[in-house]
Amino acid sequence: MKNFLFFFISLSFLFNSCIQNKTNSPNFILILSDDQGWSGTSVQMSNDINSSKSNYFETPNLKRLSSNGMRFSRGYSAAPVCTPSRYSIQFGKTPARLNMIRVGMNTSHIDHKNPNTIPKILKKINPKYVTAHFGKWHIDVDPNILGYDIHDGKNGNKEGKFVNDKSQWINEFSEDPKNIYSLSNKAIDFIEKQNNSGNPFYLQISHYAVHTNIVSKEETYNKYQNKKKSLVTDNPGFAAMNENLDEGVGMILDKLQDLNLLENTYIIYTSDNGSVPTIPARRFYKNSINYPLSRGKWDAMEGGIRVPFIVSGPGIEALESKVPVIGYDLLPTIIDLADPKFIPSENIDGGSFKNILFSKGNGVVNRNYNGLIFHVPYENKIALNRAHSSIIQNNFKLIKYRDNNEINLFDLDLDVSEEIDISNLKPEISSSLEILLDNYLKEVKSIKWKEGLNWKNVDINEINSFY
Repeated sequence: MKNFLFFFISLSFLFNSCIQNKTNSPNFILILSDDQGWSGTSVQMSNDINSSKSNYFETPNLKRLSSNGMRFSRGYSAAPVCTPSRYSIQFGKTPARLNMIRVGMNTSHIDHKNPNTIPKILKKINPKYVTAHFGKWHIDVDPNILGYDIHDGKNGNKEGKFVNDKSQWINEFSEDPKNIYSLSNKAIDFIEKQNNSGNPFYLQISHYAVHTNIVSKEETYNKYQNKKKSLVTDNPGFAAMNENLDEGVGMILDKLQDLNLLENTYIIYTSDNGSVPTIPARRFYKNSINYPLSRGKWDAMEGGIRVPFIVSGPGIEALESKVPVIGYDLLPTIIDLADPKFIPSENIDGGSFKNILFSKGNGVVNRNYNGLIFHVPYENKIALNRAHSSIIQNNFKLIKYRDNNEINLFDLDLDVSEEIDISNLKPEISSSLEILLDNYLKEVKSIKWKEGLNWKNVDINEINSFY
């Protein structure tokens, strides 16, 4: 009888400990901005590059976030356009593997009911997790299909004010520009409800800002109208919209502080791709708004894919990490933070950077494939207008053009602006990276460039152009 009683007490203790551990599951908030460039905030992303911040834009709440978190100076979006990078975040896979490589694609080939998404996996780890998405979705199914309990719809650019008729470059005024404040209030309401219920949560706030149209509060615009410009690309409307977005971030930080949730909440801030290089409304491709990075949204030069990337949370020091991380690393990192023992049921491309967060920004990210992969297999008249793919490994970046197999190689440590092609100076590195890139595309049977085809609104299986 004594042995049975001891066993029962021990079992109860283990059960209660398990419940307590589940209850202490961390919260996660992913704040995803839209078209925000690496140098498009007042946070200096790289200690070594003064121009990795703007001297014109003011984003004090992002500075506040970075003063309590890690800046990844080599943080990347998975694609230079929004829909592929958004898919990549949810599934932890490259757009090349997903065969989701541009906006406006037919997505009938994608398994949207796949059980391996961020919210679905968190619910496997702890069924008490409540998940929510607010804002720009730009994925072809309702968020609940991917595991979100609460959401505000299958939203695209138009819900955040976008009209593609050149009027998007004209400054407009609103008391709720790009729905920044209403989105933030939805998020705050969700946070308060989960705090009251004691449930851990995953919340993704996908802002419509700073995508055009250029909309801001009038008083913020007037402030920048009277502020001295330092660059030809300094635009008062765009700067005002950035600051209004930053105010939305501040609303979330204030609420977390008020509710004493910061000690158990990881906050991730990043962008879906780099900034449009045509702001103001003219072509500044050589020295665009993304300076010192080259070019911008729509192609895989650094200006299109290197983005703000900040992670704050318990135990994370405020410093810079130079380790390359990417959007499809978020899923495995969040899993690792929630339950290091959990293993996804299928291969993913991302790797956890949890060890980097707690090792003063040092270490390596272990991925199934050694390199960051970018795939843009179609011509785009407003960008490079050449189909291309790219791979980044350590400090080297290779770009391969598909029309004639031309390659460029850049050393990003020495040449962040990608001005000096060193492929002829380092043929061994060029060759090895080209082989790695092409082998990966063959392994995942990705879409292959085909002259005259932009992959928009077509069934890819009917075209049958794969590696």
